[in-house]
Amino acid sequence: MARIQSAVKNIRKNRRRNAINRASRSRLRSQIRKIRELLARKDADGARQALSATLSLLDRSRGKGIIHRNAAARYKSRLTRQVAALGRAR
Repeated sequence: MARIQSAVKNIRKNRRRNAINRASRSRLRSQIRKIRELLARKDADGARQALSATLSLLDRSRGKGIIHRNAAARYKSRLTRQVAALGRAR
C-alpha cells in the first residue's frame, strides 16, 4: 500500500478515471450494438437516426482517449457505409 501522499492521491485519481473510462467505453459499445441491431433488422430510418448519435459518441470517445483514433475512424467508416447501403437497398 502506498504511504506517500502523492502516491495515495494518484491511486484515488486512477480509480476515478478508470471508472469514468469504463462507463464511457460501455456507453459506446452499447450504442454500436444498438445501431448494428437496427442494421440487422433493416430499419433504415432508425439506423440513420442512430448513426449521428453514434458518430458523435465515437468522436467524443476518441478525443478523450477511450479508443484509438484509427479504431474510431474504422467504426465510423464501416457503420456509415452499412447505413448508406441499407438506404439504397430499399
